[in-house]
Amino acid sequence: MNALQGYGFELVVVDTGSSDGTLEMVRDYTETVYQFEWCDDFSKAKNYAVSKASNNTVLVLDTDEYVTELDLAQLEKQVQEHPKQVGRIQRRNFLYQESEIRTSIEYINRLFDRRYYHYEGCVHEQLVGFDGLSEDAGAISTYQTGICVDHSGYLLDKEEKRKKAIRNMDLLRRMLENKEDDPYLLYQMGKSCYMAEQYAEASHYLGKALEFDLDEKLEFVIDAVETYGYALVNSGQAQTALGFEGLLDAFGNSSDFQFLMGVIYMNNELFQKAVNSFEQAVKLGNARMTGTDSYLAYYNAGVICECLGQSQEAVDYYKKAGDYAPAVERRIIVMAENADEEGTFKAPCK
Repeated sequence: MNALQGYGFELVVVDTGSSDGTLEMVRDYTETVYQFEWCDDFSKAKNYAVSKASNNTVLVLDTDEYVTELDLAQLEKQVQEHPKQVGRIQRRNFLYQESEIRTSIEYINRLFDRRYYHYEGCVHEQLVGFDGLSEDAGAISTYQTGICVDHSGYLLDKEEKRKKAIRNMDLLRRMLENKEDDPYLLYQMGKSCYMAEQYAEASHYLGKALEFDLDEKLEFVIDAVETYGYALVNSGQAQTALGFEGLLDAFGNSSDFQFLMGVIYMNNELFQKAVNSFEQAVKLGNARMTGTDSYLAYYNAGVICECLGQSQEAVDYYKKAGDYAPAVERRIIVMAENADEEGTFKAPCK
């Protein structure tokens, strides 16, 4: 909340039962604090919070989100220019992957006029217009606000991730009982299964979500495609994942998708295609996930070359991966294994 000081915003806080001193801390910033009895429904809690604001235009933030960029003059102008539209903010998610902290970028709908929109869904809640239009269908008109936030909610250890995923899965199953043909809910169920490392189940739900005729430009559709690919690979269905070649026309201009294709090719022993995909991921340079257009792509290309006995090429790729620890380690090992008695790197085996 400290990041919001100085803007003149009314700060409304709704607590759903914290016991870690949160209430005492937030009262240093605002006296507008309310209690909401938790009822396994995030939408009800957020709608309650929105109802307590004095103004109709609201910006909704969670307690694990921290504002890093906000131009007040620009924001006030945008709100005036887009009174019935929804403002999108950029969120940078921090998460643990393979013993390091990585980031992923997404854009989410968070600034709106409560006279036109409210939240629906007990988990992974979405904005819905009172006219029935919903954001998961891409029907809500939006604009970019220039607000950026960091999100620490995914910085969880393996057990914490599993518990959070299982909680979400229980809530999503309840929602799917009434809306089993909702692609967004199926996607979220697949994502939760993936977080719980239940990859076969994740591929099942994500595959069902993608059976619908969906707009390929929607963020959840893009993420569903990529997560589905990794779920297939991680559940031993790498050969099935080769079918993603048919999606290159639609998604091939994304570093993240090209990186995924590299992983799919690697797992099908199509090594030259894999290297080509990793190189293309770097060339595009538009990754949402840290490293897929830089050090991770170079590292994987190096691993392939090393396995094929192409030592010099492997070292070259590992060097391009910079100070990424696994690449540094492999580079040292390969150079040591291929040095002659005088310590000079030998020509690679062909």
